[in-house]
Amino acid sequence: MQESRKLKDYLIERPSPKGLDVLCGLKNFAIITYAVPASRFKGVFPDRFELDKIVLGGQTMGLISVVPFIDVDFTSAVFPFPNFTMGQTNYRIYIIDKETKERCVWFLGTTLDSWTLAVPRFLWNLPWYAGKVCFDCRFNESSGLYEKYKMETKSNWAEASVELEQSPEDTLSFPGFPDTESALVYLTHPLAGFYYRRDRKLGTYRVWHKALEVKPATLKTASFKLLVELDIVNESEQQNPYSVLIEPLNEFTIYLPPTIIGE
Repeated sequence: MQESRKLKDYLIERPSPKGLDVLCGLKNFAIITYAVPASRFKGVFPDRFELDKIVLGGQTMGLISVVPFIDVDFTSAVFPFPNFTMGQTNYRIYIIDKETKERCVWFLGTTLDSWTLAVPRFLWNLPWYAGKVCFDCRFNESSGLYEKYKMETKSNWAEASVELEQSPEDTLSFPGFPDTESALVYLTHPLAGFYYRRDRKLGTYRVWHKALEVKPATLKTASFKLLVELDIVNESEQQNPYSVLIEPLNEFTIYLPPTIIGE
């Protein structure tokens, strides 16, 4: 079901930022992914999109990722502007836009630990919610691995906690894909995101980044309240992720403002 893909075919020149576009570093960036039966995503997103499925053990599955990180040096990509630092956690499902054939993600929403939440939430009606996000991480520069990685989010919308560990013995394994590179294109390089705004209109925005230099990690424990409430990944399943990837720091350009589809 998943064909072979090469990252070089998906790398593009950075579109020149303008206006409200934002530049930010993402620190302690992790992608914790779960594979669950495709039927659990029924009705989550509109018919314009289809689930980007894989086959595991003869069963058709969809993939959903929880992506925690700290925004560092969050600032305008164009104008002199103060820098902000804030914890954030994204929840995303891997989909295909049937109109453009582009592989992209469906955002269930985001928790953000910052007073600046008011801009995306109220000005643009994004599904972003308040949360107190705390990271307790220790990165070994010599080994290039985390000796400690813990994140906890206190939030009425999506309370969460996760603890990861890394060792030199961790390996990349992506069943359901023809090879590792194809899986990494799928998991780390969607540049378009779609979502239901808080007024239920369909919205979208785009990002740009270089190829991410992720390394594998192992999950020690996880609890993602939102995934349980949506009946997508239960508490027991959350302890057995499909894959865990970490990159200590990368840089994203976010193109703003978001667009309302159909207007």
